[in-house]
Amino acid sequence: MKDPSPSPKWLLLLLQLPTRPAAARMMTWRRLQQLGSVAIKNSVYALPNTAQAREDFEWLRAEVLAAKGQASIMVADALTAEEDEQIRAAFLKQRAAEYDAVLGDSEKILRSLKARTAGTARLAAERALRAGRDEINRLDAMELIPANARARAVDAIERLEARLAPEDERTSAMPIAKATPGTFHARTWITRPRPGVDRMSSAWLIQRFVDPKAKFTFAAEPPPISDKKRVAFDMFGVTFGHQGDHCTFEVLCDHFGIDDTAVRHIARIVHDVDLKDQRYGLPETPVIAGMVDGLRGTYADDEELLTHGIAVFAALYASLQRAGSKAGSRKRKN
Repeated sequence: MKDPSPSPKWLLLLLQLPTRPAAARMMTWRRLQQLGSVAIKNSVYALPNTAQAREDFEWLRAEVLAAKGQASIMVADALTAEEDEQIRAAFLKQRAAEYDAVLGDSEKILRSLKARTAGTARLAAERALRAGRDEINRLDAMELIPANARARAVDAIERLEARLAPEDERTSAMPIAKATPGTFHARTWITRPRPGVDRMSSAWLIQRFVDPKAKFTFAAEPPPISDKKRVAFDMFGVTFGHQGDHCTFEVLCDHFGIDDTAVRHIARIVHDVDLKDQRYGLPETPVIAGMVDGLRGTYADDEELLTHGIAVFAALYASLQRAGSKAGSRKRKN
């Protein structure tokens, strides 16, 4: 029996809106922007074909129908590799422009700050910081992320956050020195809701190599620095999060000095799925991406979703270890 054909890459929303009221057209346009869709043709918008995108387009379709418009949702593949790459490039260009907007706003605020900013100027800067964090979190939840543009935006937000931090917190907010596994024991590790590939794999890595008695929970914001019993990971502006062109899994490996052949292999897979820059191009990458997407579409409960995600990476690690052991055995026999 042949394997089923892979799902089409793109999800399309075809729209037809009445000219009046104008507010409905504006609301729809804003929602399409918020979802990160790309206009392919007039009134045809695309997203990568994921469970989350289907849910988003279904909600928008209901809003359009309520406004007396028409909307259809379809799945599609480009006819040629060239056309497919053009669509992908359009997404990356649009995402890069949005990250660059965060970068520009943050740089503008940084240039305006004085040594001791206070009053309304400080309030405005703090609002800009919160808005920048929220925008990066929104963009990070999308598919097809341009790693370099994201890294520039995150760097600017972190510099703004450092400038606004109280003097007594600035030193403690800096990245801590490399530690060995076992430094953390029976901690509660906090991350954002709806875990994806980086959070699933990082949770497995933490339990397997760093803190075997780790417990995991979810929150929109990291705990305060003074909280020594809870540790944030894969959240904005924390030590165990994205740094430059490294995903959280890679940062944890570097920080705790985890030098394991199978873990390094997993790190390359997670990097490509999470940052979508196709740096390593390993054959398992699309399979793992599909499994993670399937888990997110299957489990509504975040704890259950994370538990199954951890199991996936535990199984992947065991498989890679067995493959490595067999390869080593063959070399010894030869």
